[in-house]
Amino acid sequence: MRGILASSIGVTCAAALALPLTPPASAATTPANRGAAPTGAYVPGSTQSLPLAPLGRNRAPGAAEQGVPRRDVPRFSLVGVVWDDPATELHGQVQVRTRAAATGVWSGWQELETHNADHAADPGTAESTSGRVRGATAPLWVGESDGVEVRVRADSAPGAARTASHTTGSARHTAFALPTGMRLELVDPGEGAPPAPADGPRTTAAAAGPAPLGAHEIPAERQRVKPYTGPRPAITTRRGWGADEKLREKKSVYTKKVKAAFVHHSATGNNYRCSQAPSVIRSIYRYHVNSMGWRDLGYNFLVDKCGKIYEGRAGGVGKAVLGAHTYGFNSNSMGIAVLGTYSSKKPSSAAVKAVARLTAWKLGLSGMNPRGKTYLKSGGGNLYRKGKNVRLNVISGHRDGFATSCPGKKLYGKLGTARSTAAKYQGR
Repeated sequence: MRGILASSIGVTCAAALALPLTPPASAATTPANRGAAPTGAYVPGSTQSLPLAPLGRNRAPGAAEQGVPRRDVPRFSLVGVVWDDPATELHGQVQVRTRAAATGVWSGWQELETHNADHAADPGTAESTSGRVRGATAPLWVGESDGVEVRVRADSAPGAARTASHTTGSARHTAFALPTGMRLELVDPGEGAPPAPADGPRTTAAAAGPAPLGAHEIPAERQRVKPYTGPRPAITTRRGWGADEKLREKKSVYTKKVKAAFVHHSATGNNYRCSQAPSVIRSIYRYHVNSMGWRDLGYNFLVDKCGKIYEGRAGGVGKAVLGAHTYGFNSNSMGIAVLGTYSSKKPSSAAVKAVARLTAWKLGLSGMNPRGKTYLKSGGGNLYRKGKNVRLNVISGHRDGFATSCPGKKLYGKLGTARSTAAKYQGR
């Protein structure tokens, strides 16, 4: 997810001022004013939004070091940082540490991937020009927590880009300006869907449209329904992972067909149990809509490390739903996010197999060969000018369409396996 310029957590970073714990945070309403937590109170399925303030010696607005001092807050499980202008890049490190609600133990510093517009609706679309969209880091899953501290430190800037400065000892460093309006977003996933009754609604149709009302899972097909289309895998519906449908915009937007699949990692970290995957997805959904200002969850599908597949953006798992996953290449494609961070950790074989099964079916509906190439027209971005026809793998990584490290080196290295396995599922 993060741009190539972002560095690892091991980068030396001057510590923020050591301040004592403050009283419980006053939780501001979210920008969308939906599901915000009242001051000092825990509200399941809510978002706390805390403004960042200057830290260290430079206390002026726009300081190169900003954050939120260590403090008590109502419970949350996912954290991210947003800012006003989505076109403004954050050149710096964003680090957070949290206190586990169950044990009271503080974590070490963890780094958030700076994201920088690589996941977004295409430029010029109604979703990107709504006036609600904000810049954001990738979100990080931290588990149920009730304390937080965050620090943001600007990277050193080349001489031509000098915009702000600070002094450390006798050496003078020039730093990029941090984005304006930075806020810490603390997301609680809320409760999931109630268990499906034993005789509850299920679907055995080809799932060309939305799942029947109340269905928690679309069952797997046992065999291909037509040549070169893999059998549909089991898919947990939005109802199954507990989506609050009141958050998103109601109308779905479609493109002509699905010619390519872009594989991502969610960059939310690997410290989740598979049983927690629905909570992680609910948190990402709330972050995408309430914190980042998108119309719905950005990805079309998500896959957990145990290989379970989840419906993402609403509109029908068998349809060509326009997502917000690969800036410039959302039309005629789909986005699949593997939950976790795979820069240095290998994805599970179950997750890679799930990507293969999903793409064998979904790409097969449009007659696409997972081992083949296709052309997509760029909507604009940092690699290809708007309108350029770009030749891509039918199963591509996010970095093939945008200059980013997503889906992580280790997951990207498994895409060849996913392509060949998907082709076999199609009977090629």
